[in-house]
Amino acid sequence: MREAQLSAGTVEYDVVGSGPPVVLLHGLLMDHTLWDRVLPLLPEGFTYVRPVLPLGAHRRPMRAGADLTLPGQVRLVAGFLDALGLDDVTLVHTDWGGALLLTAHGLDRRVARQVILPCEAFGNFMPGLPGTVLSLAARVPGGLRLGARLLCVARLRRLPVLLGQMARRPLPDELVRRWTEPLLHDAAVRRDLIAYCRGPFDKQTLIRDTGALRRFSGDALVLWSPANRVMPPEHGRRLAALLPAGRYAEVPGAYVLSMLDEPESVAREIGAFLTSPPAP
Repeated sequence: MREAQLSAGTVEYDVVGSGPPVVLLHGLLMDHTLWDRVLPLLPEGFTYVRPVLPLGAHRRPMRAGADLTLPGQVRLVAGFLDALGLDDVTLVHTDWGGALLLTAHGLDRRVARQVILPCEAFGNFMPGLPGTVLSLAARVPGGLRLGARLLCVARLRRLPVLLGQMARRPLPDELVRRWTEPLLHDAAVRRDLIAYCRGPFDKQTLIRDTGALRRFSGDALVLWSPANRVMPPEHGRRLAALLPAGRYAEVPGAYVLSMLDEPESVAREIGAFLTSPPAP
């Protein structure tokens, strides 16, 4: 793993390929390995960058006192693009929707195109039943460690309150152990996640900031999974209609983590978008 030095701390990232940059983001309690099944199926001719954001599965805690609230995390993504000097980026969102707000914060100058898989948007922060449970766990002493232990039990993590609504296919034990290990063993990682989960999530502000995407003029693909119960199906079409150069496609049968449920379909749609000529 490589390292980027940001004001908030060290962010690890993985890079493969060469060509225009494609930055693949992840959600809470996940890391770059979320994309392991899709990455080999994506077209050549691009540089695929996978940062490990400080969202609970990171192995390098941020500096004490770093702003890791939602606005702070938005600035962190912009800072990461700045640190690597990436331009004309295709930014790929999934589960965590914070980076959708780059435009509202005036921080999207390096982003040329976007791919939006099921993720938080409008007022849906923190999302659905799993988001509510995580938010509550972050407010109870020992709650995050307990939650991480429960996720390590395959039968329990299939419950709707944990990951049962996130992925249709059972998640491998090895993958979940990797995601939960930092939370179980590093108090500073728990501190980072608590800072995010306890931050302000004002619904009207979030709706307004998501709406700022109407100012994003680059191409955008909204690749939604209408079968999921966490990110409302209507949000996908709403995002596509909001973006001036947005188009909409679906991954039938997948839940939120469509790259795990249907990696071939996700790779095919993203690959076609990446290799298509820019919209007029």
